[in-house]
Amino acid sequence: MAHSVVERWHEIVRSRDAASLKALLADDVVFESPVVHAPQNGKAITTKYLTAAMHVLNNSTFRYVNEWTGPHSAVLEFQSTCDGILINGVDMITWNADGLITHFKVMIRPLKAINKIHELMGQMLQREVAQQQQQ
Repeated sequence: MAHSVVERWHEIVRSRDAASLKALLADDVVFESPVVHAPQNGKAITTKYLTAAMHVLNNSTFRYVNEWTGPHSAVLEFQSTCDGILINGVDMITWNADGLITHFKVMIRPLKAINKIHELMGQMLQREVAQQQQQ
């Protein structure tokens, strides 16, 4: 199962497919952001954050550099460069017996990378809200 969930995640990152992302998340999934203090609960908000992150971080420099998996969890180390700042982080993913992600935590270093992601994610999410208001 571990291999399947991680493979599905990698395919979603490659394709940026929001529908496949939603299908991989449990309804009660918990998302922990490196810049938001409180855990975010539920599929809708987790999809929103992960989709925005895929657009901000998942540029031509993004790559996973290491991977550790267990029966129901994985830690995926990544690197990316945004606006000239090297970002190093990990995605910590837990899933249930049905192969649905129940917990997704992102940790990023160094501090200037966290600040850059906070800035870029904020801009991305604000654009999304503005687009929804125009519809």
